[in-house]
Amino acid sequence: MSKPGTMQASPNILLILNDDMGFSDIGCYGGEIDTPNLDRLARNGLRYSQFYNTARCSPSRASLLTGLHPHQTGIGILTYSTGPEGYAGNLNRNCVTIAEVLKRKNYKSYLSGKWHVASNLTEPTDAWPLQRGFDEFFGTIIGAGSFYHPNTLTRGNENVEHEAEQDPEFFYTDAISDQAADFIRAHKKNHPGAPFFQYVAYTAPHWPLHAHEEDIAKYKGRFDAGWDKLREERLERLVKSGIIHPSWKLTDRDPSQPAWTEAEHRQWLLRCMEVYAAQIDRMDQGIGRILAALEETGQLDNTLVIFLSDNGACAEDIPGGVTAKELVDQLMIAKATTRKGEPVRFGNYPDIMPGAEDTYQSYGTAWANLSNTPFRLYKHWIHEGGIATPLIMHWPEGIEEAGALRHHPGQLTDIMATILDVTQAEYPQTYQGNAILPCEGESLVPSFQSDETSRGPLFWEHEGNAAVRVGQWKLVRKFPGPWELYDMEADRTEMNDLAAQHPDKVREMKDLYAAWTERCGVIPRETILEYMALQEGTAFWEDK
Repeated sequence: MSKPGTMQASPNILLILNDDMGFSDIGCYGGEIDTPNLDRLARNGLRYSQFYNTARCSPSRASLLTGLHPHQTGIGILTYSTGPEGYAGNLNRNCVTIAEVLKRKNYKSYLSGKWHVASNLTEPTDAWPLQRGFDEFFGTIIGAGSFYHPNTLTRGNENVEHEAEQDPEFFYTDAISDQAADFIRAHKKNHPGAPFFQYVAYTAPHWPLHAHEEDIAKYKGRFDAGWDKLREERLERLVKSGIIHPSWKLTDRDPSQPAWTEAEHRQWLLRCMEVYAAQIDRMDQGIGRILAALEETGQLDNTLVIFLSDNGACAEDIPGGVTAKELVDQLMIAKATTRKGEPVRFGNYPDIMPGAEDTYQSYGTAWANLSNTPFRLYKHWIHEGGIATPLIMHWPEGIEEAGALRHHPGQLTDIMATILDVTQAEYPQTYQGNAILPCEGESLVPSFQSDETSRGPLFWEHEGNAAVRVGQWKLVRKFPGPWELYDMEADRTEMNDLAAQHPDKVREMKDLYAAWTERCGVIPRETILEYMALQEGTAFWEDK
């Protein structure tokens, strides 16, 4: 979009996605973690308080990249086959990526970071980045792994794990950031007349807890008050900033977790949160270098920068006693040894502090509960803690109300629709001989000027966890439990289930949900579980 009376080239698009970060972790969303570069984008752009992802990594990436719901793209759960069409675990040919759409508008497209929408992790297929519209790719095909020694590290279509193995200073978050900045500079030099689409997909702060000691040391003492007190303080900041309404109550501490004053191994627990914070801090440092590349090349003002997370904070515990071989055999997420050939130590070991290359740890349920303040539940689930994400939009030439909040609801499908709107790119009905499903999203561009906008129904399903939101009403289910109904204007933290008081509303929204599942190819969870049982089970975290 151009300001009235001005002419400008098509805007660049910089889409930044991070991995497994909670709603309120970063500074400009009430958190304790230092994120000056994201805070700067928020201060000079827009923050959205009610934007949603799909509650899981692969489905979110598929939806973000295509403007469709995950099941329509072939990524019903993750990147392995869990059933028939819609659950193949591989990005299909009935969808187009943002890169494929923008290619028709003379955009050059670059990807630095995590892909995780292809079932084949080692051989290039038509679901790999270069085959889905990107001109350059550096990153990992797989979903998770060591930050020092990442599995499936790829440049173009070639495995380059040796780059990490031979570089004692290699750290994946830094590599993602620096490659993105290099892409931006090289684009300006080699294609000065063309706009670009740059997708930066961090794995931080997804487990394992890996970080630099200098970054970890910065957070010594920052979380000593413990998760109970810190959740209260975060809520106070969120209310003060206007992100959370003062009438929305703080959810109870997760019932599976002790009060902070009763927790054992508190120094070890603090170290886990300090490393997690350091992961996000390092990411923000890299975002600063990417923004510097935009400024150096004179492109910041005409670049729409979008930042968000792929799901809510992660409560997955890597259990003690799990061996490297078991992890490698199940999902190929881990290297069995460090770059020096030392064994990697997995699981909950209170005597082994996380952060170093030879450790492999997650930060646990109680800290994830803090990360999702003020909401409940986590990644995997469709209650607000699983799907609420920060969303920052920054575009000096297209957004005039710097520092404003938007309470306009939206979800990942809207990112494609928004990019189509600002670039005036045409979404195809067919692509390379394949029929393409219509884009499911609605453009956020009207919200750039005003918060007085509306959104059609929003839908979710992941592993039987499901929801539909229409205006102020959200119908949600934690599988295999009953449907719950919440008034999101009065009670966004989902404390007061109104299903019994409004049976007609429940029936009406269940009908909407049923029609959506039929149209989008959602298979009942019971059917998927039967199929998975026949396939000899799943990895240890799949059905949390």
